[in-house]
Amino acid sequence: MRILIDTNVLIDYLTGRMPYFTLADNIIHLCSDAKIKGFMAAHSINDMYYILRKEYDDTTRREMLRSLFDILEVSGLDKNILLKALERNNFKDFEDCIQDECASVCKVDFIVTRNVKDFETSTVKAISPDEFMDEYNKTLS
Repeated sequence: MRILIDTNVLIDYLTGRMPYFTLADNIIHLCSDAKIKGFMAAHSINDMYYILRKEYDDTTRREMLRSLFDILEVSGLDKNILLKALERNNFKDFEDCIQDECASVCKVDFIVTRNVKDFETSTVKAISPDEFMDEYNKTLS
């Protein structure tokens, strides 16, 4: 199984944000243990670096983000991805559209996000962390 993890779930994991941390931690551990293949979009790194600035100093933020590179693959951004996203006007949030384009390039099964409603027009199915864990657990049966 292959997933792209949305920025909000990664922040839940990095910050220990409750009540969302437990599911985010479970998903990251599945990636870390190579039970699933996890991806993050390249632009999530700069988004997280910016978002985390209120709570963490520069050195800590850099260490937190570097730790993700040991666990997740990165879907890069290139001209084609950005042009495809710019051509689509069916997303309210351009950043989510880029997430979808990155997910498509990586050929993932799901985008795991807490904001499923923001991905209603996504080409890759978006599911919540708890829905993902249900899907994963079905594969074990």
